[in-house]
Amino acid sequence: MNITGGWAARVAAYLAYRRSFGFELAIDGRQLESFARFADRRGTEHLTLDLAADWARDSKRASSISWARRIETLRGFAKFQMRTDPTTVIPPRNLLGRGHRRLVPHIFTEQEIRTLLAEASLLGPPGGLRPATCCALFGLLLTTGLRISEAIHLTVADVDLDAGVLDVRNSKCHQHRYVAMHDTVTRQLREYANFRDRFVPDRCSDRFFRGESGQPVTQRQMLYTLHAICERQLGWKPRGDYRHHRLHDLRHTFIVRSALRFYREEEDIGRCLSALSIYVGHAKVVDTYWYFTGIPELMNIAGERFQRYVEGVPA
Repeated sequence: MNITGGWAARVAAYLAYRRSFGFELAIDGRQLESFARFADRRGTEHLTLDLAADWARDSKRASSISWARRIETLRGFAKFQMRTDPTTVIPPRNLLGRGHRRLVPHIFTEQEIRTLLAEASLLGPPGGLRPATCCALFGLLLTTGLRISEAIHLTVADVDLDAGVLDVRNSKCHQHRYVAMHDTVTRQLREYANFRDRFVPDRCSDRFFRGESGQPVTQRQMLYTLHAICERQLGWKPRGDYRHHRLHDLRHTFIVRSALRFYREEEDIGRCLSALSIYVGHAKVVDTYWYFTGIPELMNIAGERFQRYVEGVPA
């Protein structure tokens, strides 16, 4: 039996192996490093079922779904660990329950979108770069479905305002794609870029979206702003299963509203959703279908389509 190194070294070897294939594993990495510290405190050499369950329940979040997700994270490491320690036990997937529930997101209505962007444009300081940045960035997420991490990492060179195309390089699993924009979106970004360049010199940063100081905006800043507008200024409560509005809800909104338009215009749904999946950077079209779970409008349209099919009515 060839067991080398302590738990920290074993976890580091696993993370290096997975990351060599392009996986970032930011959250999983922190969790597995937590497991390594826990296992070292226990003084155990082998990954057992009891060790896995005890570590999972040691989470700061005392909920079964948090425990189950920890088990899911540990399973990949356990499979890797078996190569050097055949006594390793791979914890069953549902040892502590299901790790994934399809939580319903908040889908912004057309009126909510208009109100959100109007409030963003009124942020302080009056006439400053912050309100212009927030308005432009929220608008881009709502009209392209970009992930927030993709949007804030766009550089000036990534945004081709002449062609109306975004070069999205900082994407999930290091995928690279081009995102075409509607003419109205391109026009708004051009106006923002001209306004931004009057405020801050180019040498501050090469990022497209910047704050008052000229430095790149962060995801935390944008999330704080979204909460400030939706919950503190407007008093909105999110519809769905989440306690607060999320930046990812803007991406959800774009995808769901696009699908609703396809259904209402009676487009070829399979072809349109396949194209949408590529556009938003999903690895598989099934990842796009996942977004539709629990959306009443889509469920109603799908139900009507199925009823017409059963009754033999042409689509």
